[in-house]
Amino acid sequence: MDKLTAHSDNTLVDLLKVEHTAAFEEIYQRYWRPLYSACYKRVHSREISEEVVQDIFTSLWLNRNTVIISNLSAYLFTAVKYKVINHVSREMSRSNFTSSVAQVENDNSTEETILLDDLNSALEREIEKLPAKRQMIFRLHSKENLSVKQVASQMGISEKTVENQYGKALKILKVNLKHFTFSLCSSLLITQWEEFLS
Repeated sequence: MDKLTAHSDNTLVDLLKVEHTAAFEEIYQRYWRPLYSACYKRVHSREISEEVVQDIFTSLWLNRNTVIISNLSAYLFTAVKYKVINHVSREMSRSNFTSSVAQVENDNSTEETILLDDLNSALEREIEKLPAKRQMIFRLHSKENLSVKQVASQMGISEKTVENQYGKALKILKVNLKHFTFSLCSSLLITQWEEFLS
């Protein structure tokens, strides 16, 4: 079997696209530990770090025929960054988001409480379906309460792009959650949009 340790990242990516399993194994061996270390420095959890890195490589293999990679190292470490941000956001989101929903709808009846819990769960599922960049923008604002300027600075994009992507996320979420009480979803999403632009 051809030894691939001396091959460049670009060559390995080209081989990966034609389902060269040895190329994938070489990428894995070359980057597993650095990616794990980068993740561990942020989450301080061996289990989570292993899961994040495994998810990244699984996604790389599953999308090998469609993903466009010009710089393998940058691609992989950016994937770690997004995964870590998503993980931290999910950890922080439940109490924060439940509080924001409660502010919109103060009815404490059992029926309403169940509805709010269902909406919270459904919203989280829909957020995870958003494209990576749009999902990150939505989470940074709605979960971490960052301003347009702060989100743009952290992601290295323009404020206009942040506003456009956040607006699109809200529209998609509103449509996909239309089976919930319309006034509740609308109030929640409109409130978040107004706060985002303030």
